[in-house]
Amino acid sequence: MDRFNQPEDIIVPDSFSSASETDNKPDEITNKISDLSKKGYQLIKENDIPGAKKAFNEILEIEENNNYALVGLGDTERKLNRFNDAISYYKKCLEYYPANNYALFGLADCYKALNQYAKAIDIWQQYLVHDDKNITVITRVADAYRKIHDFRKSKDLYLKVLEMEKDNAYALIGLGHLNYDFKEYKEALYYWTRIYELNDKNTVDIRVLTAIGNCHRKLKTFEEGTKYFEMALEREPANFYALFGLADCYRGMNQQFKSIFYWNKILEIDPKNKVILTRAGDAYRTTGNYQEAKSYYNKALEIDFDIYAAIGLALICKGEGNNEEAAKRFENLIKNDPRNGRLYVDLAECYVAMNRKQDAIKVLSDYMKMDSRNIAVRNTLDKLQRN
Repeated sequence: MDRFNQPEDIIVPDSFSSASETDNKPDEITNKISDLSKKGYQLIKENDIPGAKKAFNEILEIEENNNYALVGLGDTERKLNRFNDAISYYKKCLEYYPANNYALFGLADCYKALNQYAKAIDIWQQYLVHDDKNITVITRVADAYRKIHDFRKSKDLYLKVLEMEKDNAYALIGLGHLNYDFKEYKEALYYWTRIYELNDKNTVDIRVLTAIGNCHRKLKTFEEGTKYFEMALEREPANFYALFGLADCYRGMNQQFKSIFYWNKILEIDPKNKVILTRAGDAYRTTGNYQEAKSYYNKALEIDFDIYAAIGLALICKGEGNNEEAAKRFENLIKNDPRNGRLYVDLAECYVAMNRKQDAIKVLSDYMKMDSRNIAVRNTLDKLQRN
């Protein structure tokens, strides 16, 4: 989930002429350029891109390299997601007018759209030299730092915005995402909850509700999380994130039957979702319904190999007392995933059930040579050696 409710991408100039351009220019030409500029930007707003291009090109016929025309053409290309073409227009404008804020803003946004965040930051910093109080630009720089995982610079800029404008929505949203990305879930919850409190509870963006729910899910305060996911579902009954969040919260609360209900709700919408098929299989297995669990695991494996579905089938064999078959499955899984300590514990338990205690000790000891810090493997091995 990325930042939403973005500021307007196309910024219309406050004025369509400047002293440097109008000096020694007849009023008639100046007025015509101004009218065409206004027309071009109005057509962009109306989404009439061909008409806007025509107006801006008419300006260039009157005055070659006119800054408003070049920026306007850059904006039309950016609106069409033709970012490299837009960059050409903005750069041409900046050759003649190096401090043109509209060209700098558009150029930076193009680099951002192309995931060239370092370049975007550099351009936005140039913009801020001329306008260091522009909240829209500061939040964009903070967003870019977040994208390149520079937590400190990103956070400092978001907080700077909040100093300039208390409870600025974009800064709060950005801080929510930033802290969530860096697994600072309590801090993320604080900022998301603040957004929730500042909005009408019936109209707040549904992504705020699921974001708060996800923070609670990560913090294992599952019951609190369900409240927000349920609010989201009231507004949008098929919302994937709300359905997933509820299913996972109920799984965390060990209410597997409720979890199954929501996993199946997702599968009604997306029956080929391998991850959800496996989660549903796990839930059925936990409730002891091995037959349904097998069905879901096999459906997942028909789509593509899934390690968790394969583990689930092995665990069912183990649960049914078919330890020889379970052991074979775990042995094969270990060949494909030799550093998965969980597999060694399950395999060892199968060996013990088959009266092969020494084999169990050996397989655990072999794993400990690779990873001596695995607590589950170490505890299982110590228990076997003591007994």
